[in-house]
Amino acid sequence: MPRAGLDAEVVTRAGAVVADEIGLANVSMNVIAERVGVKAPSLYKHVDSLSSLIHRIAILATTELGDTLRDSTQGRAGSEALAAAAHAFRLFVNKHPGRYAATLGARASGPDDPLHAALDRSLASFSAVLRGYQLDPSEETHALRMLRSSLHGFASLEMSGGFQMGTDVDDSFARMIAFIDHGLRAGSESSDTRKGDPVMVRPMTGASRD
Repeated sequence: MPRAGLDAEVVTRAGAVVADEIGLANVSMNVIAERVGVKAPSLYKHVDSLSSLIHRIAILATTELGDTLRDSTQGRAGSEALAAAAHAFRLFVNKHPGRYAATLGARASGPDDPLHAALDRSLASFSAVLRGYQLDPSEETHALRMLRSSLHGFASLEMSGGFQMGTDVDDSFARMIAFIDHGLRAGSESSDTRKGDPVMVRPMTGASRD
């Protein structure tokens, strides 16, 4: 008989915690079973396999990240929203390296896979940040990819200890946000120029503000 109170959600959350503590590569059904106080075969009453569990962790992490981004940018726009989202993303990856690792390369198994909704939630928050820059619609997808890849790259390098030089990492992160903000503003102004609208070029002195 399954242990009372144990279900797929409990197993998934336990797996996510373990992944954060010891790394996703070290997660096994035996380790999870020990954490929740059962024998490994009992877990298969709730999840089909280790790969299925990791997929569930990816869905959980993607959902949590989407909620984190949404909450961090609530009531903000433009440069302020960008900075809030960037810092929230970085903090999430630093706090939850294992579960974030599960999201990398995660693919939906079909049209009803909850991963679709989780990804939409995360992308919607990034899209909301970009809407504050009033980009041409043809540029939005490129900007979204640029923003996600920049934040992912920085956070992943930091998580893996990839920054070995003595220069302050926080300062580097702030400068990256400022460069992204400057680029997005330039993209918006270029779009206005193509439409024949007058634009004002703002001087760049660090992170620009609305």
